[in-house]
Amino acid sequence: MSENTPAARVPDKPALEGLESKWGDRWQQDGTFLFDREGALAAGRDGVYSIDTPPPTASGSLHIGHVFSYTHTDVIARFHRMRGRKVFYPMGWDDNGLPTERRVQNYYGVRCDPSLPYEPDFTPPFEGGDNKSTKAADQKPISRRNFIELCERLTEEDEKQFEALWRTLGLSVDWSQTYRTIGRDSIRTSQLAFLRNIARGEAYQAQAPTLWDITFRTAVAQAELEDREQPSAYHRVAFHGADGPVYIETTRPELLPACVALVAHPDDERYQPLFGTTVRTPLFDVEVPVVAHHLAQPDKGSGIAMICTFGDITDVTWWRELDLPNRAIIGFDGRILPEPPAVITSEAGKEAYAQLAGKTVFSAKQAVVELLRASGDLEGEPKPIQHPVKFFEKGDKPLEIVSTRQWYVKNGARDEELRARLIELGREIDWHPDFMRIRYENWVNGLTGDWLISRQRFFGVPIPVWYPLDADGNPLFDQPILPSEESLPVDPSSDTAPGFDEAQRGQAGGFVGEHDVMDTWMTSSLTPQLAGGWMRDDELFGAVFPYDLRPQGQDIIRTWLFSTLLRAKLEADVAPWRNAALSGFIVDPDRKKMSKSKGNVVTPADILERHGSDAVRYWAASSKLGTDAAFDPQNPTQIKIGRRLAIKLLNAAKFILGFEAPASLDLDRVTSPLDRSMLQNLAAVVADATTALENYEHSRALEIVEPFFWTFCDDYLELVKERAYGEAGEEQASAVVALRVALSTFLRLFAPVLPFAAEEAWSWSEEGSVHVAPWPVATEVALDWSADREVLAIVGRALTGIRGAKTAAKASQRTPVDSAVIAGPAAEIAAVESAAGDLRSVGRIADLRFASADELQVTDILLAAAPTEEER
Repeated sequence: MSENTPAARVPDKPALEGLESKWGDRWQQDGTFLFDREGALAAGRDGVYSIDTPPPTASGSLHIGHVFSYTHTDVIARFHRMRGRKVFYPMGWDDNGLPTERRVQNYYGVRCDPSLPYEPDFTPPFEGGDNKSTKAADQKPISRRNFIELCERLTEEDEKQFEALWRTLGLSVDWSQTYRTIGRDSIRTSQLAFLRNIARGEAYQAQAPTLWDITFRTAVAQAELEDREQPSAYHRVAFHGADGPVYIETTRPELLPACVALVAHPDDERYQPLFGTTVRTPLFDVEVPVVAHHLAQPDKGSGIAMICTFGDITDVTWWRELDLPNRAIIGFDGRILPEPPAVITSEAGKEAYAQLAGKTVFSAKQAVVELLRASGDLEGEPKPIQHPVKFFEKGDKPLEIVSTRQWYVKNGARDEELRARLIELGREIDWHPDFMRIRYENWVNGLTGDWLISRQRFFGVPIPVWYPLDADGNPLFDQPILPSEESLPVDPSSDTAPGFDEAQRGQAGGFVGEHDVMDTWMTSSLTPQLAGGWMRDDELFGAVFPYDLRPQGQDIIRTWLFSTLLRAKLEADVAPWRNAALSGFIVDPDRKKMSKSKGNVVTPADILERHGSDAVRYWAASSKLGTDAAFDPQNPTQIKIGRRLAIKLLNAAKFILGFEAPASLDLDRVTSPLDRSMLQNLAAVVADATTALENYEHSRALEIVEPFFWTFCDDYLELVKERAYGEAGEEQASAVVALRVALSTFLRLFAPVLPFAAEEAWSWSEEGSVHVAPWPVATEVALDWSADREVLAIVGRALTGIRGAKTAAKASQRTPVDSAVIAGPAAEIAAVESAAGDLRSVGRIADLRFASADELQVTDILLAAAPTEEER
């Protein structure tokens, strides 16, 4: 027997173990998933399928949720590749941003101090610990360049581990198309896009109230906020009016020195007489106006509130719309500023403020409460409450609002025309599932301010701007110095401003570089451009953009999806993709979302090793888009089902390839009604599964293919195996051709979900990879055999009846049957009669007869007598 014949290639005991490394290495060696650029250019844009793959954050470890959502994408990528499209499937790494910095600080025990000089041979205090309990003050300060080098070192190591896991999972990514969001090309692209935003008037800088995280010492954008329920208390405080006290109720009495007005609803009759008058603040004796605004809530507290600069986002709205003064008292460190606002002029007011200066917000609140008690301006005791407080999504302390100079990009919050266009572009995209589009529109319509894009961090894309210094050494922020496009990328903190000498840095009449970096989403929002070679490789970009698919999690619609669509609109006035696929969350057995902060995250490496990648992929592919999936690592039922399916696929292939195939597998050789019925049903499965995958319904496709595969194994294989084992002839050829056609079809149908088992089984009889084989089409699987379509189902019911009768008699299924009678309607009996030979063989029936009845059933069965002791 030649070693290249199918029978010689089939192992004695097919197994899933080791397939990941075997086929992962082969795919890499053969370049199976490389993007065929030349073929793509020849095929034109419609011949390409491009994916804007989410770049995972390289700051720690992947979790089971990544495996879940990235499998969804890979199923679709493999499907379209088999459909003949040239698939552009890159992978990126999201390196920059706060998570990476925090991990580096903890991992190496360092913190960045930009004032320090670079140490070429720097060695960190330690390496590999989590150092979570160490305070920032105990971490070794190092230069920005040293810090960035450590960031790059650690992320590169993380990325190697991530890539290894993705390869184990079987992602059919083209690894030659990988990019890093902090790589040279990515920095250049981000800076170039930003300069074009400036040139078009879409990017600007302003001094404005800014949400500020005091732990990270950085501004926070609206998209990075989350509400957390926190304990607090209402304090009923008396302001001094001309006609007596005016009581407000506040959770932030420490902001009394920053009070600029009292506000009530214009329709609130209780306070209408006060509008246009003034009251004086307790403790600090500052005169403030009483104003009206529709955002005031008559049913909240006393119905009248104090406006402070700034206690919350509503304060900012009131301050801006009512043109009120700014008396901010909280510094970047979250402590009360040392000097009081200029309007506090009384000695008593200054003395009260001195007791707050330098204190944390918490301590200042306690101090103010005691002062109010002593002055008699606190009525009653504080009333404990629970209320939502704004946090940075990665922060541990409530946000404060401070006044800072920041860079912004217009996002439609204050531009109705831009907002309307963003909604319109969102409706040009096909959303899967469609209801996710509403979440996008709700976000766009709920925007309250432009996108704050500057961050006071270190490891990120530098904002490419310098500022001239006047004769006194003060920056002229309204006269930014911009680099040429040809000079990008630049780092203004170390590169010299155009037209200046480095000796002029920081000198009067010289320049100063911008130290801020861009929000990480400013780079991530350009993933289509980064991967596609925008302004770097026009030919490639034209072949892949706009992309066919943006797959992502539903929780970052407001950040990644919105910002990417915004950048594409600002640059080209187009939607960046044709389809958006939104995966659900992974939840634990108690239906709680898995997250690192909750401590219920499951890392996937052990799961993949224990159960196999195909089994894990099956679990992921069983959930439809937009739907949360529960995962119990102690009892991963769905994963076990997937493993059983993958093993069954191997065993079925081994069994089928054991029959010598005729030279021709022409469908005309399929003559048995039972064989034709099986293939006719399989053709319908192919058509329906194809439609489901075209509609991004991977779980629906699996629901269509898998049950019929089990019917094929449990019923059809059992029915035809004796005929297939029989002597060569028309009936035997019919069975073997049908089996071979079915095997080829099933392997291709399962290939996107079970890529390793499908490839292994395919290799036993076919050349090349199943993953570049043509996707099956119904006309290749069956001819017009619709008249025989119900035969398999009817004969399967008859077989179930025979099996049931043996089970009822407590006999083995291998027990011979002397005689059996199957009764039923004429059409169904005719179907059973057409497969009578196969039914006799599988049921070991010596005499099979038929009768008429209203429904199909086994009416009489006589089992062969058990052999006597002597006969044994």
